[in-house]
Amino acid sequence: MENIIIIGILAVVIVIGIVNTVKHFKGQGGCCGGGGSYKPRKKKLSAVLYTKTFKVNGMHCEHCKNRVEEVVNDIQGVAGKVNLKKAEVTVSYAEDVADDVIKARIERAGYTVVD
Repeated sequence: MENIIIIGILAVVIVIGIVNTVKHFKGQGGCCGGGGSYKPRKKKLSAVLYTKTFKVNGMHCEHCKNRVEEVVNDIQGVAGKVNLKKAEVTVSYAEDVADDVIKARIERAGYTVVD
């Protein structure tokens, strides 16, 4: 009888853990302040001169993706699009902006840009 109770408690704990993990990776959990339905505003550039891809460490969920896109899109003359699976942000340039400016903004948001 005791074994059945212990197995039941373990099963409940495992189910709760799986549900919270799924929420976490959908950006609905508490990771990085994730709140669920927030989406960064999209930024369209009138003309794209060139694009560059940066490898970014520390992004784990949809909220991380949205946060990196937001900080890049706040920079005048550039727009960013994150690929969470590859841990990359592709930046489109409409103006010449130093890479250091983009790296500094991403790192200030709590992520690491890898050269």
